[in-house]
Amino acid sequence: KITLRENLDFANQTIACAAAQAQLAYYQLLEQQGHLRFVRDRATLDELWSQWTNGGTDAPLGIILSMEGADPIIEPDQAQWWWQQGLRTACLAHYGPSAYAMGTGGDGPLTDRGRQLLKEFDRLGIILDLVHTADSALAEALDRYEGSVFVSHGNCRALVQHDRQMTDDQIRLICERGGVIGIVLDCWMLKANYRSSDRDQVSLETLADHIDHICQLTGNRNHVGIGSDLDGGFGIEQVPHDMNTIADLQNIEPILTERGYSESDVAAIFHGNWLRFFREAM
Repeated sequence: KITLRENLDFANQTIACAAAQAQLAYYQLLEQQGHLRFVRDRATLDELWSQWTNGGTDAPLGIILSMEGADPIIEPDQAQWWWQQGLRTACLAHYGPSAYAMGTGGDGPLTDRGRQLLKEFDRLGIILDLVHTADSALAEALDRYEGSVFVSHGNCRALVQHDRQMTDDQIRLICERGGVIGIVLDCWMLKANYRSSDRDQVSLETLADHIDHICQLTGNRNHVGIGSDLDGGFGIEQVPHDMNTIADLQNIEPILTERGYSESDVAAIFHGNWLRFFREAM
C-alpha cells in the first residue's frame, strides 16, 4: 500500500501561484540588493562563472529560477508570464497528483493540460526537470517533450527501491538526451530499508555508490552531479553521519579519488556537468 505524503503542497492552484509569487518577490529583492543574480541565458551564466573563477569574491550568487511541481502555473498559457519573470526549469508534479501529471507516490500519465504545458515549455525553452514524475508520466513526457531534460535531485532505484528513485532505464534515456542526475543526500534515498536509527550506517561512501552506479551505467562521468536537496525540509538528522555542514560535500572528493576517479572526473561531478548542461540547454 502506498501512502502519499500530505500537507506538502497547496490546496489549489491559485494559492500555489500566490505562494510562488511571494517567494519570487523575495529573490527579486535579493537581486536588487546585489546578493544574487538571475541566470536567464547562457551569456549571464558565462559572465557569472568567469567572475567566480577569477576570484570575484564580491560577485553575486547566480541562481536559475526553477519550480518543483508546476501547479503555480495556473494554466498552460500562463507559462509565458512565468518565463518573462525568469523561470527556466520546472517539473510537472511533486507528491501525488498535480494539475499536469502524477507525482511521487502513485502512477499515471500526463493530464491533457500537462500535454499542453509541455508544448508551451518546448516553445519557450523552459527546461524539463523529471524529478518526482511518476513512471508513466515520465515516459510520456520523454516522448512528447523535445527540449533538454534532467533530474535536479534523484537517486538510483537499483540501489534503493522506491518510486521516488530513478530506474536504470530512465537514467539511460535521460542521459542519452544529454541530461544530468543530481544525487540527493537524504538518508532514506541512499540506503535500502533505512530507519532513523540507522544514520550511523549511512556515509558519504553510500552517496558515492549512487554516483558510481550512474557512471558505470552510462560508461562515463558526464551525467551525474550533486543535487543535495539540503533545502528540502530535513536537517542533519537525515543526512550521512559524516556530514555536519554543507562544506562537508568536499569530502566526497577523496572518496571518488580512491575509487579511481581522476581530478577532471571529480570536477565534472562537482560542477562541470551542470555547467555544461545548462550552457547547452539555455
